[in-house]
Amino acid sequence: MQAIYRVDGNRVVTSPNAAGPWDSSMQHGSAPAALVTWAAEAIPAPQPMQIARVTIDLMRPVPLAPLTLQSEVLREGRKIQLCAVRLLAGDVVVVGATILKIRTQAQTLPADVVDHPVELPGPEQSQHEPANFSSSPFVTGISLRAARGRFGVPGPGAIWYRVDRPLVEGFSVSQAVRAVVAADFCNGTSAALDFREWTFINADLTVSMARQPVGEWILLDGESLIGPDGAGLATARLADTYGYFGRAVQSLVIEKR
Repeated sequence: MQAIYRVDGNRVVTSPNAAGPWDSSMQHGSAPAALVTWAAEAIPAPQPMQIARVTIDLMRPVPLAPLTLQSEVLREGRKIQLCAVRLLAGDVVVVGATILKIRTQAQTLPADVVDHPVELPGPEQSQHEPANFSSSPFVTGISLRAARGRFGVPGPGAIWYRVDRPLVEGFSVSQAVRAVVAADFCNGTSAALDFREWTFINADLTVSMARQPVGEWILLDGESLIGPDGAGLATARLADTYGYFGRAVQSLVIEKR
């Protein structure tokens, strides 16, 4: 499969397979979310660190066009590194993100501090969700398995996601990137409104992780809340086959079609 992006210095070439479901000329939110996370991981740190939190503001729709990538370190310390990453289309900032890294240091924890197990079917036991439910080319590079509910069907849901397509040419998909890509599907995992009658596009995404996920499959165990004045909230607990490891939150813009 062709990668979604090719990065040369700070210049980014975007594949047509980045397109999302809301507008065929615009990228799926998971694509730039993956790119800024990859860029943050590429920033050198003074010692081994892991991504603990990613906050992404989708400031404007991200076009299927060449992008400029900018990154900087906002705070460098012995225990943390705070990074900023921006994506520009022309001279316009379309995505702004901050990424918090925490020093990787093995700890001897009390015996009762363990992962919370997932009491749902694993990816191999869950229902296959064909990618043809969506008109998004980006989704053709994602495998889905529904452990509870169905994608895009109103109500809380729990769905396993696996990234199958390379995201940045020449680089494997990191575990943090896998989590962030899956997390952007919160609003479809736990849809509270009928997709045929409403749009509920996310304006941002925050992913927080207590540890790095293990394996290819990421579970979103999600629910959505819809307010009466055009705003909503999609949230999910993130898990791998070993247990829950994080949380994801999206702010939603609610509109009648």
